[in-house]
Amino acid sequence: MENLSVPFDRRVWQECTTLRDAGWEVHVICPRGEKRDTEPEAEIDGVRIHRYPLRAATGGPAGYLREYGSALWHTARLARKVGPVHVVHACNPPDLLFLPALWLKRRGARFVFDQHDLVPELYLSRFDRGKDLLYRAVCALERRTYRAADVVLATNESYRDVAMRRGGRRPEDVFVVRSAPAIERFQPVPPEPELKRGKPHLLCYLGVMGPQDGVDYALRALAKLRDEFGRTDWHAVFVGAGDAFDAMVELSRRLGLTEQVQFTGRIPDADLVRYLSTADVCLSPDPRNPLNDVSTMNKVLEYMAMGRPIVSFDLKEARVSAGDAAVYAPANDEAEFAGLIAVLLDDPEKRARMGEIGQERISGQLSWRNSQASLLAAYAAACRGRTPVPAGDPVPAVRAGKRPRR
Repeated sequence: MENLSVPFDRRVWQECTTLRDAGWEVHVICPRGEKRDTEPEAEIDGVRIHRYPLRAATGGPAGYLREYGSALWHTARLARKVGPVHVVHACNPPDLLFLPALWLKRRGARFVFDQHDLVPELYLSRFDRGKDLLYRAVCALERRTYRAADVVLATNESYRDVAMRRGGRRPEDVFVVRSAPAIERFQPVPPEPELKRGKPHLLCYLGVMGPQDGVDYALRALAKLRDEFGRTDWHAVFVGAGDAFDAMVELSRRLGLTEQVQFTGRIPDADLVRYLSTADVCLSPDPRNPLNDVSTMNKVLEYMAMGRPIVSFDLKEARVSAGDAAVYAPANDEAEFAGLIAVLLDDPEKRARMGEIGQERISGQLSWRNSQASLLAAYAAACRGRTPVPAGDPVPAVRAGKRPRR
């Protein structure tokens, strides 16, 4: 785990508890959180967590090199402390964790690569530097990671296609393990009208606020909703944090949205559920770029679990996930995005139908139950041919970690 703490990272935590319930002894190596998950060592629900200090990158690619170098050193240090493992489960970004994985493979471990981002596309989308030397370097690191892995976990079919086409992996070695909300975490509660700050409607954004996450698109769309559509009958709340948080607060101020837009930062689950239960429309403003178009957004799945209608840009994987639980603006068209918000605010029956569709999809084809089965099948494939553990011996250990997309 490179840049989020556990159990704050919900997908990693779901993977850990699934493996624990299947009889594995699970160790997690991850960074310490800033306000939570701050203890260097913890054991939670039978999962052992080893955390290291890490300063997030600033200042472009050079800052990431410093961050990743520190993370690799701490990961190797803590891996030695954990001792022998049967499976090393490493998730990107960065595509550098194949280095400690190879060291563990030489000692008999199997390597499960859990690909949560396509790093070449992430580089193109985040830095806008084109296919330069650093781009070619991240492509080479991705190839090395694919080559080193015994099996690959992909978050959706688009990522699976990349693993086979670009990574040269056989179809039987690539397993789709979709992210899915923990249903017990997302249980609607009665709406609280006071959260709307005296307005008839509440709009909600949930997720990371990084340069590629589209919060700036959402804010400009809200300014258009006010100025071009004449709508001031809404209050908006943006829940989450990230590299772009301060810049987004400043953009909101420049757009004159301070009185209508509220930024909460990261908040406890109970407060998050209160906002989502009260929201009339939820926003997924991730712009179309090489990464977002093929990535599954956790925020979309969480909105669906709460039965909320969604406005999204027209992205390939957004349609795969949400289907008719969302309406789709043409790629990166802020005025159309604003117009769709206005349409939904005026149509409570459509909002209710969309919410029901989302909940049905989350409890059916997109449920974590299906992902659990795929995860365990991947482990069975990775361990095929391994000498069985004698009765009475300790259960195999696994190191797990990943960065989630919101």
